[in-house]
Amino acid sequence: MAGIAHSDIVKAPKALLHDHLDGGLRPATIVELAAAVGHELPETDPARLGEWFVAAADSGSLERYLETFAHTVAVMQTVEGLHRVAKECALDLAADGVVYAEVRYAPEQHLERGLTLDQVVETVEAGFREGCAEAAAAGTPIRIGTLLTAMRHAARSQEIAELSVRFRDAGVVGFDIAGAEAGFPPTRHLDAFEYLQRENFHFTIHAGEAFGLPSIWEAIQWCGADRLGHGVRLIDDITVVDGPSTVTATGGTHAAPPVLGRLAAYVRDKRIPLELCPSSNVQTGAAESISAHPIKLLHDLRFRVTVNTDNRLMSGTSMSREMSLLIEAFGWGWAELQWLTINAMKSAFIPYDERLVLINEVIKPAYAKLIG
Repeated sequence: MAGIAHSDIVKAPKALLHDHLDGGLRPATIVELAAAVGHELPETDPARLGEWFVAAADSGSLERYLETFAHTVAVMQTVEGLHRVAKECALDLAADGVVYAEVRYAPEQHLERGLTLDQVVETVEAGFREGCAEAAAAGTPIRIGTLLTAMRHAARSQEIAELSVRFRDAGVVGFDIAGAEAGFPPTRHLDAFEYLQRENFHFTIHAGEAFGLPSIWEAIQWCGADRLGHGVRLIDDITVVDGPSTVTATGGTHAAPPVLGRLAAYVRDKRIPLELCPSSNVQTGAAESISAHPIKLLHDLRFRVTVNTDNRLMSGTSMSREMSLLIEAFGWGWAELQWLTINAMKSAFIPYDERLVLINEVIKPAYAKLIG
């Protein structure tokens, strides 16, 4: 199945749960918006600027990686900038065959030019609505739900949680915390998570990317996360047994199965979704390469695995590219891509019946034709 054409992957319906709005801008848009607000960029040619973002993210330097977001966030401080970025995000995802996406951003990072938190959310939602309407008119319908992110090193999580609930019927479907994991455990924001649980509201937590099992354990057992943002370091609680194969009753042999620790077993048993982002995980050092990425083992062990883009600009990627990389690395085919897509759709933060409509009326019929 390694021969699946990229153009065919683009046409297949996809569901995306982990995509950052400030990590997916078009380089040309950054250039134009930067000129309008007087922000200095490292490159003013869109093609070279796009290359600069990927190179900086690939550098292995956290400082250079964070600098990339300084440039995108700088051009997302006005109504015009935010609206355009959100609209283009919807159009770009739809053009890549994404039929459902949850896009996250931190409202507190877009207040430098006088916008209020409510104005930021209202503007982004308006941009998404316009982008989705244009995409539908072009024959590539997409639905987008937004996740409002609080920065884990800051102290506004309760405020952002309340903002999320206030806009729950206007496009916001969940809450998230992001930022440096080490030294900033999710338990610092327990008040926000307890508030969200009382409000029957969904949330995911960035955990198990830059920091290990304690971060995942706190996110689930202390904070009650519905999903794990990344969660790739769960592999640290899974032991692959080396040694002689076991003889079966029929005289054959098979390798001893991997041994799951208590936390990994709990995550699998509870079907807690993992928002894995292969290319991004390689860039940040959470995985050595795509071929060595834990997604293969986690898939084989039947964890609730999903594949995501994280930051499309910094990783020079798309959902179709991520799927192509997995096909190339593991020999996966349409059956695996359908499994990943349905996993994501099952794990979305929109109502159950609305998830079922997309699964049964959009995703399954399309993959049935592809699988043959």
